[in-house]
Formats: sequence, structure tokens, C-alpha cells
Amino acid sequence: MNLEVLVYPFLFLTLYFESFLLVTYLGKPARESRRAARPLTTVPKVAIVVPCWDEGSTVEGTVKSLLALDYPANKLSLILVNDGSIDNTGAIIDRYAEHPQITALHKENGGKFTAMNVGIEYAKDAELIGFLDADSYVAPDALHELVAAFTPDTMAMTASMSIYQPKTLLQRMQYAEYVLGIIFRHVFASINSLYVTPGPFSFYRREVFEQLGLFKHAHLAEDMEMAMRMQRAGLKIGNALRSRVYTKGPPTLAKLVTQRVRWTTGFLRNVLFDYRDLLGNRQNAALGLLILPLGLISIASGIFVFGLAAFQFTQSSLHTLSLVQTVPLSYTFSWHPITWFYLPLTMMAFLSATLLLATLAWMYAGKHLSKTPGKLAFNVVVYLALYGIIAPLWLVRSVSDVALATNTTWR
Repeated sequence: MNLEVLVYPFLFLTLYFESFLLVTYLGKPARESRRAARPLTTVPKVAIVVPCWDEGSTVEGTVKSLLALDYPANKLSLILVNDGSIDNTGAIIDRYAEHPQITALHKENGGKFTAMNVGIEYAKDAELIGFLDADSYVAPDALHELVAAFTPDTMAMTASMSIYQPKTLLQRMQYAEYVLGIIFRHVFASINSLYVTPGPFSFYRREVFEQLGLFKHAHLAEDMEMAMRMQRAGLKIGNALRSRVYTKGPPTLAKLVTQRVRWTTGFLRNVLFDYRDLLGNRQNAALGLLILPLGLISIASGIFVFGLAAFQFTQSSLHTLSLVQTVPLSYTFSWHPITWFYLPLTMMAFLSATLLLATLAWMYAGKHLSKTPGKLAFNVVVYLALYGIIAPLWLVRSVSDVALATNTTWR
């Protein structure tokens, strides 16, 4: 039996998803959301909460980027919450507490969600409450773009995230991954199918917390849990395509895997346990019948395809080794011309090439529409070379942790 046949269902599902993306991207809701930000007729009061835990190396840059926002100072307040840091984070935010827009709060360590809740409770008069991780930075026009994207029925708004100054190969891989995520978030938002409101620069109307309550622990995925809680309640989550926020990507493999295990286990535990009623839910058919099921399938397919590829590679290597032992070395290492005749023009190759080109096109679209700075070409090459090898590491670990009920760590 040709084992490649087992890959075809996953390829066709991916092709279906790509077709869905294209149709939705060309639809009227998505087209309208890509229009330039309209002038603000009313300027709402905004509070931005920055939860901090041992972020002494980055929090100062985060605060400076917030102070540089192009937004009326009398309408913007910044709340820095030190969640029991043991480094110099507390001393740094205290230095900024003298600024008229900034409030510095200190509490015992209780987890990110508790720091976010302290900020919410302090922001008494804010109409919009946003959050920014203490290792992230915003463009000067990010807040204006995001606030302008709110419509009367929008209850939360997300931004376009990218990697801040990628240096290592892993950060460059993440850069390409994030610009692809920009277009996904844009398309999902146009049909109200976002299932996560990321920590870097997501905003909520105050009524969301009054109606649904504050953040929860939620398997260290509080931003995902809140979005799913909103989806269960039928509240709309939008995306401001040109509201740019930059976050520091993990520079090492160990830190990257730890981060992604936290994200993936959070997704699995929220979808399969806490919010399993959203799966198959016809009230939001795009989310319940397509986005969430495909998210689960993508995790399974990532593990399966990697395992199959590793098996075939090992099998081919052993076969090649046996041939080398029977063929003269002079022939093995001699130059053999390559011609188009030997090109494997199979359905597998055609579908793979089609999906590859579609992925590259979406990456370019995400970068171009969000006006994310940086060069894409080399980062895409790194992404194509590394992602398929590295991603299964956190996928396998995540599935194992969920199956064995293993606690996930933050760092």
C-alpha cells in the first residue's frame, strides 16, 4: 500500500480551507473592513492595562511605545500592574508613575489573569479597556486605527501582530508565521469567528466584563477563554487590520516550544472541555462547523504527516543504503544529469505546490494590507525550511499533556 494515499484527505481539507479563505476574503464584510480608518467623530475614554511579571528587560520599551500613541492624552490612561515580579520590573514602572497618564499598581503574584482583572477594576471611567503584554510595542497610529474600527455592534477588537525585530532563525520563522496569521485573523473576524483575543493589544467594551465577568485562569489561555465566552454569548469580535503591534518572539527552541505548548494545550482544553458546546454549534456555523473543527484536525494532521514523513524518510534512507552497498562507489558519486523527465508530476505534487503558492500569497497579502515593516522573502524561506520540522514538537507535547492531564507551565 502506498502510504502517501493517507495524506490526501488532509491535503483536500487544506485546499478546501484555502478556498474558504479566498471566498470569504473577497466577500463584502471583509472588503468593507479593509477600507481606510474613518475619522473619529467621538473619542472614547480608553484605559490600557499592562500586566507585568519579571519583564524588567522589556517593560520600559512597552511603556514608551504607549506614551507615543497618537491619541488625546486626556482620553487615554495607562495602568501598569506588577504581578509580584522578583526582578526590577516594579522599580521601572514606579519611575513612570509620576506621569499624569500612568498608574503603577503592585500585587502579590497570582497569574496574568489576576493582574488584568486588577487593571479592569481600576479603570472605572474607561469606555474601552485594552491590554498589552509587557514584551510588546505598538505603532503610533495603532490605537486610532483600532478605535476607528469599532462599529456599534462590535464588543471587542484585535490588532495585527508581528514579530519585533526578528534576529534568530526561529524569530524569522515566526515573522512569516505571524504575517500569515494576520490574514487569517482578518478573514475570521469578517464572519465573527475569532476564538482568541490575543494579549498584545486587544480591546473590549466595558459592558463585556459587566455582562460576562472578569478573566479566568482558563488553562493559562485567558485571552482565548474570554473570546470563546464572548462567542458563546453571541458577542461580536472584530479585527483592525492596520492597527500594528509588535511582540518579541521566543529566540530559542526551548522557549518557543514552551510558549506553543501553552497555546495549544489551552486551545485543546478550552475547545474539548470548557467550550465543547461551541463545536458543531449552528448559531455561529463558521466557527462551530468549520474553524474550530479544522483547528483540531490541523493538530492531528500535523502530527500524522510528520510521523509519516519521518517513517518514509527512514525507509528511503535504509533502501538507499542497501543500494549503495551493491553499486560501485564510482557510479554512486558520479554526476548524473537531471532532466524534466524525472520530475514527479503526481497529484500529490500538484496539490502540494498549489497549497504552497496559496500560502505564499496569503503571507504577502497579510504583510501588504497591514503595512507590517520588514522583508518577507528570507523569512519565508526559513519558515518553509523549519516550521514543518519544529511544529510537531509542540503538537505532540500538547496532545500528550492534555491526554495525561499534565499541568502546563507559563515559561
